[in-house]
Amino acid sequence: MDALIVCLWICAGTCAATWIASLISNEHSWVDRIWSIVPVAYVAVFAAAADFGDTRLNVLVGLVLLWGARLTFNFARRGGYAPGGEDYRWAILRERLAPWQFQVFNLGFITVYQNIILLLITLPAYTALTHPRAFGVLDVVLAVVFLGLLAGETVADQQQWDFHRRKHTALAEGREPESRFLRTGLFRYSRHPNYFFEQAQWWVVFAFGAVAAGSLLQWTVLGAFLLTLLFIGSTVFTESITRSRYPEYANYQANTSSIIPRIRRRGQLAVEPPR
Repeated sequence: MDALIVCLWICAGTCAATWIASLISNEHSWVDRIWSIVPVAYVAVFAAAADFGDTRLNVLVGLVLLWGARLTFNFARRGGYAPGGEDYRWAILRERLAPWQFQVFNLGFITVYQNIILLLITLPAYTALTHPRAFGVLDVVLAVVFLGLLAGETVADQQQWDFHRRKHTALAEGREPESRFLRTGLFRYSRHPNYFFEQAQWWVVFAFGAVAAGSLLQWTVLGAFLLTLLFIGSTVFTESITRSRYPEYANYQANTSSIIPRIRRRGQLAVEPPR
């Protein structure tokens, strides 16, 4: 069976499984729970179709596996796999929609659309499979860039993890936390540096496919493009919630880039007003 057909069947199966799981459990973060897993499976299917004899595909498997392992670890330590680990935003959205509207959203967007994106972002590996070309210098450069972006996302997530641990400890002890949201480290240059690194890694995966095909004009750019749109929409929604909780967040927004890191000019540091 063609590797793409195999992946389409996997995608259909994960759509059905995550949708049914959401109905049974009344939790709607099942796609989040497989987010770091199924892309690894898709890329592995394409590499297996070449009998693991294509260096570019083998490198892609290794890189995506590292991406998946890191993301799985970070998601797990935040309690994402535990019962009740639903994304807090879905509860807020349920309050704003009629029950039938949320179920349409659950099936159409949370389940089907996001699962399709998870397949699309890996399709540059299919381009590499169907356009075998010698592994070259550009591939090495892309691999190094991917690893650098992976390291950047690891640092950003660790800074966020450390901040929330300090914040929760302070609140538990009845103390005022140092800040109500993170704005130091990499978060000094971007409100969501982890989002930046995450998206950039999949643009690099697209570039691997483009190098294999010998052209940037590949329809598989759709995956990275739709992922970027998804993150933009997610950022707008998340920040609307944060701003409603912390009015001073508007000052942070005004002085700090949303996703793409940008060095602030002197005097642009956001100062949290007294509460």
